[in-house]
Amino acid sequence: MVNVATVDSQLRGFRERGYLVLPGWLPDDFVQRLAQEVDFWVDTGWRQRSIDACGRPADGEGPEVVELDLAAHGELAVHPPLLELISRNELLGRSFVFHHLHSDRRPCAGGGKSWHHDYEQPAGGGRRHPMVHALHYIRGLRPGMGGLAVLPGSHREPLGKDARGHLGTDALPGEVLIDDLPPGSTVILHSALFHTRRAPVAPETGVRYMIDASYCRTGVQWPPVKPYWRQILNAANRRGLARDRWPELFAARHFTEYVRPAEGARA
Repeated sequence: MVNVATVDSQLRGFRERGYLVLPGWLPDDFVQRLAQEVDFWVDTGWRQRSIDACGRPADGEGPEVVELDLAAHGELAVHPPLLELISRNELLGRSFVFHHLHSDRRPCAGGGKSWHHDYEQPAGGGRRHPMVHALHYIRGLRPGMGGLAVLPGSHREPLGKDARGHLGTDALPGEVLIDDLPPGSTVILHSALFHTRRAPVAPETGVRYMIDASYCRTGVQWPPVKPYWRQILNAANRRGLARDRWPELFAARHFTEYVRPAEGARA
């Protein structure tokens, strides 16, 4: 159970550090339902179909099933404690929009991912409109699964997504390695915070689960990351996920049209 005083303390330092850690935050029964859906998403091939759909023309249709069609995944996107937390002024404030959700299961012995950030406004724009990523480690993290390393304060640097990509997953001065969390834990990052998935030195057998969901402050149009982004918002609206409490959460007017990244380049 997350200690409220600890969360408040982390929130006070969020603007400087750019991240907060919520161990064991999601209820056990919810975690079980999410894990079953991730297994379904991967094992039936829907995850791969969603990746393949991103390679089709921007006006092409997405897969028949998107993440927000899954019952528990949709509930996670609007999980009341999560939305209440990110509505705090230290994070996004009261008006924000859902950006995307990815769901994955990978072998613990899989590779890492180089240092990067995921903020979607152009570099150098002042980042007046924050964006956050909620990384849900539904089965927790252990050193043998591979850790999440973050570089505190790096979200304040006006750098592009891959400005540190040439460093691979190397340890950096001042980094914080997060690799020991109980099931149902969530890490919230300012999306411009540099981070890396580091492969374990001694990998466990088994798999590593992670669902990441992203949200943005309203007041500027955000570029979507999937060509079928309207289909995702429509799934949420069809299911009535936001209801009256969060009227802007799945509103298409907060997005630009999709533009495919140049080959070999990232925004």
